[in-house]
Amino acid sequence: METDPDRGAQPMTRIAVQRALISVSDKRGLVSFAASLIEQGVEIVSSGGTATHLEDAGIPVTRVEKVTGAPEMLDGRVKTLHPRIHGAILADLGRAAHRSELQDADIDAFQLVVVNLYPFEETVAGGADDRTVIENIDIGGPTLIRAAAKNHEWVAVVVSRERYHEVTAEIEAGGTTLELRLALAREAFYRTAEYDAAIVNWMHRRDGQEKLMLPLQRVASLRYGENPHQSAALYSTPSSKGWWVKANQLQGREMSFNNYADADAAWLLVNDLPATSVVILKHMNACGAAYGTTMEDAFLKAWACDPISSFGGVIALNGELDLSTARAITQYFVEIVIAPSATDEALAVLADKKNLRVLTSPPPSDHDLDLRTIDDGFLVQVRDSVSSDSSDWEIKTREPSDQERRDLEMAWVVAGHTKSNAIVIVKDGAAVGVGAGDQSRVGAATRALARAGDRAHGAVCASDAFFPFRDGPDALAAAGITAIVEPGGSIRDDVVVASARERDVALLFTGERHFRH
Repeated sequence: METDPDRGAQPMTRIAVQRALISVSDKRGLVSFAASLIEQGVEIVSSGGTATHLEDAGIPVTRVEKVTGAPEMLDGRVKTLHPRIHGAILADLGRAAHRSELQDADIDAFQLVVVNLYPFEETVAGGADDRTVIENIDIGGPTLIRAAAKNHEWVAVVVSRERYHEVTAEIEAGGTTLELRLALAREAFYRTAEYDAAIVNWMHRRDGQEKLMLPLQRVASLRYGENPHQSAALYSTPSSKGWWVKANQLQGREMSFNNYADADAAWLLVNDLPATSVVILKHMNACGAAYGTTMEDAFLKAWACDPISSFGGVIALNGELDLSTARAITQYFVEIVIAPSATDEALAVLADKKNLRVLTSPPPSDHDLDLRTIDDGFLVQVRDSVSSDSSDWEIKTREPSDQERRDLEMAWVVAGHTKSNAIVIVKDGAAVGVGAGDQSRVGAATRALARAGDRAHGAVCASDAFFPFRDGPDALAAAGITAIVEPGGSIRDDVVVASARERDVALLFTGERHFRH
């Protein structure tokens, strides 16, 4: 804080509100709030549509142009940008010189500034043209907010209608407290930063996001991070549409850092699979995936893939969680169950598992930004999207049977959601072997085959990237794999094709790889 030898009055614990400036775009709840201010003897200064809105409701208002002596200009672009407004907001009343200047200029100080901004974000989200978007870039509003927030020792600034009741209560109690004014100032500076970030991101949308700003707010404090010695929290952008925003946790312990990470990976995967599918995931990798005639059938097939790894995992269903599936799940230890909905009977069964986290959730959003951290930096990419549409896949050997094609499509989706190097073996609509996160592709194939065992005979396989040598396809074919799908693109593709042709393995190239690190 600046020092001044001529400082007189210091900020009081409570500051009575005698004069308020109100200029809002979102007018919900405004009339009742303004009426309560009038009841407390507060003079309201307002401009434009806000003043008209209040006057129409019978609220007495002093218009800004009466205060400034200058009419609005440029279709309302210039209204409050005036010394008689900003002097009344920015005066440090702890300085005798400031008080004297206000007195000489016959300016009465504001103790309350209520502003919310033109709906820039909503205008962009609605698909408006550039001219309309630009007209919704607020200038005077952020200036008023920043001025009042800077001078929060003497002025309370309100940028959210959710604060109306709290502010009213404090005014009725004798005035705003310094504690509240500081909290409001923090909120105000965040709002202007968030608003500017939205403008920056829109302005740079055509240059490959040369500048990218992400205003983040804490949604939840987590017990710890990946390990107990790491602090952690969940953050989101203010406009986040992530599935977890609207998900409902119906029972169980609080979600942890690892719970959120695994649940997100499981939910994204299961929603890319056919209807009536179940995924079991552990440490961001599938250890079971299947579709079936019922949810219980799909669950049992998914669990059979790798029962040892599934212990303590996350179960995601893309259909309603019913009673029979819930009963099957309770036979095992799992951390999380997530589904679009659940029957009351199913929830009653799961309720006996007090620590089991049960969530119902909408589908994943269409947000396509993927951020990874490196040392004090960020890698940003468009989120990968894995399609099960095999119509454009290139057949390199023989045509796969209908069942082989269905299984290849499923294997391809699971492989795209599995850490590289990834090999996924599927048979009759169920994963039977997953090799994930291996440093070599033949190593991933060996691990997948080890998990599949005899089930590999007659199964199909997907590889998230091309086979650089024929050792992987040779090992898969020797174990009984009848069809393989991979991106292709290796300088040794001809050798891999020859391997498949020699063993009558259907080999398909997608032309698109799906590394996941």
